[in-house]
Amino acid sequence: MLAQLGNRVQHVLRAYTPREQKAVRTAADTFRPNPDFSTEDVIMNLGVGEALVSTLQAKGAPSIVERTLIRPPSSRLGPLTEKERKDLIDMSPVGAQYNEAIDRESAFEVLQKRAEEAAKKEEEQREREEREEEVAESRRGDYDHRNPWSNPWGEPASPRAPYRKSSTRSTSTRRSNRQTVTEAAIKSLTRTVATQLGRALVRGILGGLKRGR
Repeated sequence: MLAQLGNRVQHVLRAYTPREQKAVRTAADTFRPNPDFSTEDVIMNLGVGEALVSTLQAKGAPSIVERTLIRPPSSRLGPLTEKERKDLIDMSPVGAQYNEAIDRESAFEVLQKRAEEAAKKEEEQREREEREEEVAESRRGDYDHRNPWSNPWGEPASPRAPYRKSSTRSTSTRRSNRQTVTEAAIKSLTRTVATQLGRALVRGILGGLKRGR
């Protein structure tokens, strides 16, 4: 079956041992026999440039083996001349498509471009946020130093803002009063303790003097 799958070309084989003769018979049996000669004998007597050839016919059946002469190659060893090369390119149907070098954008370049655009947008967003923060800081400074009754955005404060301010002041005043009362109590206690200690010392001194007499 394998012998019938394609064209076959068999050059000369030499057989000097029984094993080699068996291999020659095997090779001869793979060809469709020719009644004009013995395939096994011809294989061992082929000359230079001769070969046994069997090709496939129109319906896929192998042809009868024939003894033929193989034409030597007509190629040339060595590079083409510039004129021969130009003539071949001009005759080629696709030669004009490859005359101009085209450097197409690669997938790496596309991904790199997207990464650069994303980094640029992120940088612009960060700069925008920094500018907005600087503007907000500037407006807060204006609120603190120029107009305490306006909010950081330069808009008029609500009517309740002064009352919140006064409420804060009253709270601070009450806290200050509480601290003053506490300090007064501590001072009063200190004076009381000092007075009692002073009296005890005086009594002790006077009692000592009386006992001495």
